[in-house]
Amino acid sequence: MTMPAQPMISIALSMRNAAATIGCAVRSLLLQTCTDWELLLLDDGSSDDGVDRVQRFADARIRLVSDGQRRGLAARLNQAIDLARGRFLARMDADDVAYPERLERQLAFLQANPEVDLLGSGMMVFADDGRPIGLYPVRETHEEICSRPYSGFYLAHPTWMGKTQWFRRWRYDPTCRRAQDQDLLLRSYAHSRFAVLPEPLAGYRQDALSVKKSLVARYFVARAIAREAWRDHAYAAGAAAIALQAAKFSADAFAISSGLSRRLLSHQAVPFTATEASRWRDVWRNCHQSLEPSCAA
Repeated sequence: MTMPAQPMISIALSMRNAAATIGCAVRSLLLQTCTDWELLLLDDGSSDDGVDRVQRFADARIRLVSDGQRRGLAARLNQAIDLARGRFLARMDADDVAYPERLERQLAFLQANPEVDLLGSGMMVFADDGRPIGLYPVRETHEEICSRPYSGFYLAHPTWMGKTQWFRRWRYDPTCRRAQDQDLLLRSYAHSRFAVLPEPLAGYRQDALSVKKSLVARYFVARAIAREAWRDHAYAAGAAAIALQAAKFSADAFAISSGLSRRLLSHQAVPFTATEASRWRDVWRNCHQSLEPSCAA
């Protein structure tokens, strides 16, 4: 398909050594009911053949950037923000799967609700083999999403779609190695309007916990909380939230050391209905009905 002169939606996707999953992620975008988009696919210094796999997709809407450097997710997303030509910017990861109506539904909502800066959606959590595990918890209104900002926001990063100008105002902190989304939301929520469509419009691959990943993520969340709490003079609330992050890390470390990490992750998900499971299986199956690279890990 040819590239639109100025696409309505720019999709920001950074990948590093994602050859095993990038084929399905891209395929799910090619199956979108909304076709007015460009994919900004930024390779972050991969050493596998993921770039070669992306180049097999003969679609002019895919803009691949590969400079051989490793700069980190936040820096790559800022690069995508700078390159974006669309009025709206959507997020996606290299191991995610988009439901075919994702872009259409989110675009319609944002156009009908111009006061909303950033929109998320429901999300199906799945295992490497495509088995559905559960739904990510959802809060729909700005007030619900931001009711306890120092404890986190129910606004799943892989489902984000918002005004490109909003992203250019706030941007990602390139010093954040993890939890880049929570840092950005903490800085912006008091000056923005968020919303979430409750229906699942994205699939999120469950990643196994590790002590290092958990520690790094909790550290950067705590750092963002400390900064914003100090700015807002909310010292007691900030201290309590930082203590909660420490407690969550302890729980993660125990689950990992005892071999219960996947059970812990599954427990955090919300049960799904038979209809939601059937719909997810259709999405997964359709992403594999292609000659392009498989998304199986």
